[in-house]
Amino acid sequence: MSQIDNEKITAESLQVAKERNVWQAIRRGLSCKCPRCNIGKTYRKYLKVADECNHCGQEFHHHRADDFPPYIVITIVGHIVLSAATSLQIIYGPPMWVHMALWLPLILILSLSMLPPVKAALVGLQWAHYMHGFDTDDHSPKWDEPNL
Repeated sequence: MSQIDNEKITAESLQVAKERNVWQAIRRGLSCKCPRCNIGKTYRKYLKVADECNHCGQEFHHHRADDFPPYIVITIVGHIVLSAATSLQIIYGPPMWVHMALWLPLILILSLSMLPPVKAALVGLQWAHYMHGFDTDDHSPKWDEPNL
């Protein structure tokens, strides 16, 4: 007999993962709110994810956003700025100093303002898919989501 046959299978040992709404978790992340309760904050500092939600207690310390949010932000900002700069150059043909004065601050402002919501959306995506520690044996306090 194999070891699996010797183990007793109980309801507690077979935790069925409740399906989580992915788009709802991403939207909540884009607003920098907890993907679980939509009330607590995802961050404790500018890009430092909180260890847990200050409202429902959902643990965030095990998320793995790593370098993916900057890649997404670079892609989005690059498309916006490249399209606008090319259009401006074709239509008006301004000197280079106009491009530098216009696009460099815009790139900085867009990038720095988009990073927190994109990173929080990625944390929400990981939460919704039970990735990187957001699994069924999560030690966060139990939470019955109210009908919002």
